[in-house]
Amino acid sequence: MLMVTRSISADEYGIWGNVGDVYEYFIVFAGIFPFWATRFVARGHMGSAKTGLIGNVLLSIALASINLATVPILLPALKVSSLYTLLYGLLSVEIVEWYALTALEAIVQAKQPQSKGYGTLLYETCKVIVGFILIMQLKLGLLGALCSMLISYFFQIVFYIKLTISEIRESVDWTFLKGWVKASPINLYSIAGNRIAALPLIFLFIYGGELARAYYGAAVTIAGIIGYSSTLAYALYPKLLSEANVEDVHVSLKMVLSFAVPMAVGAVALSDAYLAILNPVYAKAKLVLSVLAMDTLCMVLSQLFDMVIMGYEKVDVKASVPFRQLAKSRLFKIFTIPYIQSAVTLPATFIILNYVVKTPLEATTYFVLIGLTVHLAMLLYRYVIARECSSFSFPWKTTGKYVIASAVMTTILSAIAFPARLSLTVERTFLGAAAYFVTLALIDEETRLLMKSILREISKRGS
Repeated sequence: MLMVTRSISADEYGIWGNVGDVYEYFIVFAGIFPFWATRFVARGHMGSAKTGLIGNVLLSIALASINLATVPILLPALKVSSLYTLLYGLLSVEIVEWYALTALEAIVQAKQPQSKGYGTLLYETCKVIVGFILIMQLKLGLLGALCSMLISYFFQIVFYIKLTISEIRESVDWTFLKGWVKASPINLYSIAGNRIAALPLIFLFIYGGELARAYYGAAVTIAGIIGYSSTLAYALYPKLLSEANVEDVHVSLKMVLSFAVPMAVGAVALSDAYLAILNPVYAKAKLVLSVLAMDTLCMVLSQLFDMVIMGYEKVDVKASVPFRQLAKSRLFKIFTIPYIQSAVTLPATFIILNYVVKTPLEATTYFVLIGLTVHLAMLLYRYVIARECSSFSFPWKTTGKYVIASAVMTTILSAIAFPARLSLTVERTFLGAAAYFVTLALIDEETRLLMKSILREISKRGS
């Protein structure tokens, strides 16, 4: 993202954000079959893995064709120059890749959840290397950025195919696919809700302008890193599907929060520096990043509670998906949340952007504040539902220690003033991380035991 933001204008970065917004509407169905595939594979139903993959690829081809056909109509409607026709057209390739990748990740999550981390590392590493060549050396701008993603997705797909080859060799069970299609109305209900909930982003682009969308894109690039902390609980969902255990929920919450809390606090403390290294023009959006950091922390917790709710749900435990029972299940409650959000965010965003704000920065600030307010309310609602499913206890005492260590980290970072340069910002980030973990080790016995365990493991591997 550093390469992208430093090689294009702010307006063009806003278009890049809109490309992502359009893409989201074509990949909305990517999770339907994989949703059921993860649940079926985790419970040992033969043929469900390959069925999910084949079903998703066939669906992706149809949607990629629709994208190609609508590009000439879409660009004038969005007031985007025809110069970007190829950029929007190449989304068709990414659509097919994403559907295949989503299906493969569903299999990996059920069988080898830790391997998704290696897949992500492979993708990100390839993206940086290929991006450097296409963006920085060949000066291809947005086209180079998109192509670097397409190439990296390809390598990630090959990696996952190698990991899941035994499952993919199984026979397709069309009975499973038929059942998933019959149950798809509840997935479509969820998808429609999520797409409606995403409409405020389109409002921001249309009524706030390219610069407002660029401010949001820059801030979410930094805040989104906090979301990676949720991958520490990636194994929780398949674990609960196969064998529910309250202690697994408690441990997952502590693991995720031990990283999510300091990352969110650090993003607030160094908000202007992080945005400045993307491009100095975005530094003024530090309040936007601060709000988004808290919003992302909220969403990380929401994902965990969703895992608990979906993991404890047994409506499909017998390899069938009874639609009538689904409508009465807790899954339906989870899938209804985006509609509740939209009932507030859509009118609020429309009114604010049209009648209150005067500048692009104001538009983005109000936009993220609305989002945070609604997400906090929905987090509480998810927590209530999760507690109905399981008797887990939230680790308040341990979380308090994370907050104290984060406060010490922030105090140290605030006392050191550095110019907003990439190398110095990275140094401050590592300094903050060191301060956090040292403080946490001093006040938390579990952290000390964990560090000793890690050192023993490293020593064992080294010898």
